[in-house]
Amino acid sequence: MSLDVGEADGEGLDRSTDALGDAFYPVFQFLFDEDGDFVADVGTKLEQARMPATVELYLSRAIAIGVIAGGVLWLLGTLLAWGIFELGLVSPDAVSIGLPAPDAATAAALKSLTVPAVTLVSGVVFGAIGFGIGFGSLVAVPYSKASGRKREINMLLPDAISFMYALSVGGLNQLEILEAMGRADDTYGEVAKEFQSIVRETEYFGIDYRNAIRNQAMATPSDELSQFLTDMLSIVNSGGDMEQFLDDKKEKHLRTAKQEQETVLETLELFGEMYMTLSLFPLLLIIILVIMSMLGQAQQELLYGTVYGLVPLTGVAFLVLVSTVKQDEPGDGYLQPSNSSDRLQQVNREGLIHMGLIESFVGEFRIFERIRSREGTYKTGQLLRNPHHFFRDHPLYSLLLTVPAAGALLAVAVANGAAPLEWQGMLDNPVWGTFVWWYVPVYVIGVPLAAFHTWNVRSRNAVVGKLSDNLRKLSSANDTGQTLLESVETVASTSSGKLSEEFEVMHAKVNYGMSLRSALVEFNNKYHIPRLARTVKLISKAQEASSQITEVLTTAAQASENQDDIERERKSRTRMQVAIILMTYLTLLGVMAILKTQFLDVMSGLSAQAGSSGGSELSGQGLSFGGGVDTDVLSVLFFHAVTLQAALSGFISGYIRDADIVSGVKFVVVLQTIALFVWMVVG
Repeated sequence: MSLDVGEADGEGLDRSTDALGDAFYPVFQFLFDEDGDFVADVGTKLEQARMPATVELYLSRAIAIGVIAGGVLWLLGTLLAWGIFELGLVSPDAVSIGLPAPDAATAAALKSLTVPAVTLVSGVVFGAIGFGIGFGSLVAVPYSKASGRKREINMLLPDAISFMYALSVGGLNQLEILEAMGRADDTYGEVAKEFQSIVRETEYFGIDYRNAIRNQAMATPSDELSQFLTDMLSIVNSGGDMEQFLDDKKEKHLRTAKQEQETVLETLELFGEMYMTLSLFPLLLIIILVIMSMLGQAQQELLYGTVYGLVPLTGVAFLVLVSTVKQDEPGDGYLQPSNSSDRLQQVNREGLIHMGLIESFVGEFRIFERIRSREGTYKTGQLLRNPHHFFRDHPLYSLLLTVPAAGALLAVAVANGAAPLEWQGMLDNPVWGTFVWWYVPVYVIGVPLAAFHTWNVRSRNAVVGKLSDNLRKLSSANDTGQTLLESVETVASTSSGKLSEEFEVMHAKVNYGMSLRSALVEFNNKYHIPRLARTVKLISKAQEASSQITEVLTTAAQASENQDDIERERKSRTRMQVAIILMTYLTLLGVMAILKTQFLDVMSGLSAQAGSSGGSELSGQGLSFGGGVDTDVLSVLFFHAVTLQAALSGFISGYIRDADIVSGVKFVVVLQTIALFVWMVVG
């Protein structure tokens, strides 16, 4: 029932937006040329973003949203300007239109127009801003989606071409390669969707597949894929060797992937240098505000705004900036092959509640319900006996325990009076108060999460650590005439490590009746690493045609080695960026500690000494240091500033290194521990 309601709500929303587009279509015709460059460009981006809307209706809808947002902000701006004058916050005499008045009557008339004019201008300005936000944000959506698709296509294209080469080696013709590529969307994402368009045009619209390839080459957002399809079309038209063509393109795009990675790393190096400046800006501003406070020329609210506003805003802005360049690994790593067995589908759905294969038999006979109950009891017992293994495989589930635990500790601290509930209590004991309210939750939540996440990453990376070497061994064994299954057994018996153990498990499963394809998919889904998924997809698809797939295994080994090279270069270069961020933070922490001990405390002491002696020495020079300085407040603000900076620097370091925000938790814990120990000494 809820699903029907949700679908009804979605249909109602679509109808309402379509109604807006229809209502504002005459406005679109008045404002835009339907054959103009802007309309054509938006239409192209809509097609590249795969958004099902005509450009005329979409722009009409954007105009409608812009008018609505502009009207709301116009009303808000008008009321704001009227309220400022009505409440007496600003006097009309303080605002001048700036027009010269030849006589007193004209001056009085201009003065009477001040409030209406300011109200009108405020409404117009706010309304224009609202229209720009509403219209511009909707127009930017297809550009953003098309850019995201382009980025994913370029990242996956080298592996996709390797997959097509493997299909070609397996004996598939050109049409079969296109169809197989279109069905591989569980691994190759947006690249597969581009080939799906080619297949659909061929199957459902009667278009010759050559013309379909040509059309997709013009429609794809990726220049790399467009060039590849254009070159493929020339091979198809000339009757050239498709296998040799794909082999050449595979080598070319593997080199291109390294070059693109180099460009990204160079950009990250530039961002690392920018971060040094951005992170030190709040520190410099704090120093200036402290000096001005000592001179009695600054408001304390600016310090609060800098510490609790500017410091987090700077870190978040830099994190967003890095996310626009840092390339996340596309895909979730799970394989969902079509026409798979019921056992494989049930195993892939197995989890805390789903019991796996037995679920497909429940309801036929009562014994299967008993088996399902026993399976649930067994899984519960395994979880209780080895909870660390469960949290290793699912690190974020640790939050279900640690977040309530942190809340309970805070509640106990508040009940016992250990946690200060007022700002004055924080000023009296800044280190303890901050420790209770901030550091205790961070440690309770962050330490287990960091430990389990690191364990999870290491256990999964142990599988791909020797992937390239084992693929080479598989290729060599297969080249001697062994079948793929025999090659798997040979590599398992002559190698060591987690991957060889998984090979043994796969060989045992096949011996007990499972197909090799299903065994490969189950192995992949156990670790769900996108890189591993592409390799398994390549091998499992090729072995369907033949067990002698030496060239395919060699191709998989080359792709894996290329990925190893990229990973080594990325880790080496990002290690320098992380070092820069950490050293920048330690520098900031050191400067804040010195500012607290060697400057603030000393000047406060001089102020107290001057006050006791009448201030003759300082006031005689026209200066009065420390008159408006509260050293307790500044100490708390300094401590909170370095604490917030530690959290932000930790998350940024983790994201730059692994493109994963959770991997920054371990950096956060370490940096905040350093900040806590330093302030225990100086605070």
